[in-house]
Amino acid sequence: MINPARRRHSILYMPANRDSAIAKARTLPADCIILDLEDAVQPEAKDAARVAAQAAARFGGWGRRELLLRVNGLGTPWHAEDFGIAGDFDALVVPKVDSAAEAERAVALARGKPIWAMIETPRGVLAAPEIARVPGVVALLAGMADLAKDLRARPDAARTPLLYSLSAIVIAARAAGILAIDGVFTDIKDPAGFDAEVAQGLMLGFDGKSLIHPSQVEPCNLAFAPTEADIADAQGLIAAYEAGLAAGKGVTTYKGKLIEVLHVAAARALLAGLKAP
Repeated sequence: MINPARRRHSILYMPANRDSAIAKARTLPADCIILDLEDAVQPEAKDAARVAAQAAARFGGWGRRELLLRVNGLGTPWHAEDFGIAGDFDALVVPKVDSAAEAERAVALARGKPIWAMIETPRGVLAAPEIARVPGVVALLAGMADLAKDLRARPDAARTPLLYSLSAIVIAARAAGILAIDGVFTDIKDPAGFDAEVAQGLMLGFDGKSLIHPSQVEPCNLAFAPTEADIADAQGLIAAYEAGLAAGKGVTTYKGKLIEVLHVAAARALLAGLKAP
């Protein structure tokens, strides 16, 4: 249902009811654009935002970008009509998914479109493994602002009180074979802080990061992109492994380290990602 080689490093939220933001999104090198009907839109503007989102999707011009729609949460007055325009988008982002039952309900409403489930409550963190295993759920997105509020936590720059939850999301996604997307960094005037948080997300194992401002797209892409050294190592490791197989060797090493099948798979995935749209 989801191409694992396709880049999903930069996932940018844009308010669905702002024409200028939507026009800007079409010019940005983001891997995914999320047109937001939830937090970015006031209650009285929800219906107009939905109409605008559908029009933006149908107008096109998104190129290689995946176009997602963040619907209002299950049980809100707007969610049914939001799900009603699912067919115009590549996937739906569903906020505050707290259980496998809620994930199953979202999948049922989504008209065959993939679900990106937001994990942003204590219940969601505890249920993340079950949510991730629901057929039709293809990604877990960390929603740390709401989670921190519910935890009554006071996160520092290193997100110390949230590290358990962040790792739990990655573990659940990896166990289910789906994407894990890090949460947003809200201080657009602190690029150094943003860079540090992206690096932390990479360290924790996230596939990409959700973003709130166009200025964050290129630094995010750069941080997640493999370096020339990474590429050379992947190519060298694969070449060494294939040479060892051809020579009938039972054990092959590269740069003094034993090569296992998992290392070869990781190297091939890295190189495949370079060719992805």
